[in-house]
Amino acid sequence: MSSSKKRRKPQEVNAGSMADIAFLLLVFFLVTTTMDSDWGLARRLPPPLDINQPEPPPIKDRNVFVVLANANDQLLVEGEILEIGQLREKAKEFIANPNDLPDLPEKKPTKVKFFGDYPVSKQVISLQNDNGTSYDLYIQVQNELAAAYSELRNSLATEKFGVTYDYLVEVNDKPKISAIRDIYPQRISEAEPKNVGGQ
Repeated sequence: MSSSKKRRKPQEVNAGSMADIAFLLLVFFLVTTTMDSDWGLARRLPPPLDINQPEPPPIKDRNVFVVLANANDQLLVEGEILEIGQLREKAKEFIANPNDLPDLPEKKPTKVKFFGDYPVSKQVISLQNDNGTSYDLYIQVQNELAAAYSELRNSLATEKFGVTYDYLVEVNDKPKISAIRDIYPQRISEAEPKNVGGQ
């Protein structure tokens, strides 16, 4: 064999077709990926005030769970200073009032599907932030209050149906979801931020 034999030139790769493949893959993932739409805070702003509408009846103090967050990121819950880690359990006790204590919310016998006549708490959580409250504390408070409702709903659904409330939501079992929500309706009233002290 002669050493002067010509060496083969390596073939060039057509990069144009690789760009097409990358584009098709991108389109495929965009089309097939689902986005979870349950993110964020489920809050509704109050409707505009109608001056002709009569004043709603006042809510009894025992039915209102007052949470104040001041400018120093301190929580005052029912007149007591609490750490954020204590808020969830305190809220759960208030919402459920398991021992029917006279200083916690009243209960009204209500006809609920799957449960019959069930004593439903008249609880309302009132949240008031200071103008100087940090966004971090605001989100933590919202998360803890939402988690309190979620844990009570999960516990009740497991006791009654043998599955969690989260599972019922996942499989979209609307009648059972509605029944659990009728017993533990999420009532969080959020006042406009103002100076609540602690500055």
